[in-house]
Amino acid sequence: MSVSRISSRNRRLNKAQKLSVAGVSTLAAAALAFSLVPDDASATTEPQAASAAAPVAYTGSQTKSLKAEGIEQNSTAQQLVKAADAAKAKEAEAKKKAAAKAEAKAKAVAKAKADAKKRSAKKASRAADRKPVYANNLDGWIREALAIMDKKDIPGTYEGLHRNIIRESSGDPRAINNWDINAINGVPSKGLLQVIKPTFDFYHVKGTKHDQYDPVANITAAANYAADKYGSIDNVDSAY
Repeated sequence: MSVSRISSRNRRLNKAQKLSVAGVSTLAAAALAFSLVPDDASATTEPQAASAAAPVAYTGSQTKSLKAEGIEQNSTAQQLVKAADAAKAKEAEAKKKAAAKAEAKAKAVAKAKADAKKRSAKKASRAADRKPVYANNLDGWIREALAIMDKKDIPGTYEGLHRNIIRESSGDPRAINNWDINAINGVPSKGLLQVIKPTFDFYHVKGTKHDQYDPVANITAAANYAADKYGSIDNVDSAY
């Protein structure tokens, strides 16, 4: 082989070796670079974590807005408190008025009852003071006498009085006996129940007229005498 061919061959080999060495270097550099670059997840997460950890910085306008919002919220809270206080005060005032109204009503009812009681007492007093009016006849005389007898605790009934009056005088208050022993002795029996003067005077009932001929005075005196001697005018069935 000639020297020129050998030189040409050596030049081609040197060129190929250089290319081979360059390729290997390139691959190594690429591998090294790849190993130094983080994967996608790490590249994505770390900036976010850094962002989250970093403090937030507000601009001047944002700070003013936050302050205004805080003032507004505070004002609203104060208004709510005032409204609640006003509602409580209103409720308390309503309760106070209701209590006062109930008390006034109770007082009015009590006063009305007291006034009614006073009127009733006055009416009863007037009725007690007012004397009943009895008829001016035998029925009226007996009834008036019974009312007096009841107050004086003198026993006797309408029937007992009426029965004895009819037998003794036939209901004539001016009747007089001028023929019996009493008349002979000068003390004739007089009136509805034919009572002699000594008996009438002794058993006269206070509050009635002191007159033998007075119908009520005569009945009450005779009934008082009969109660003393016979227990009651009802027990008398004949001359007594």
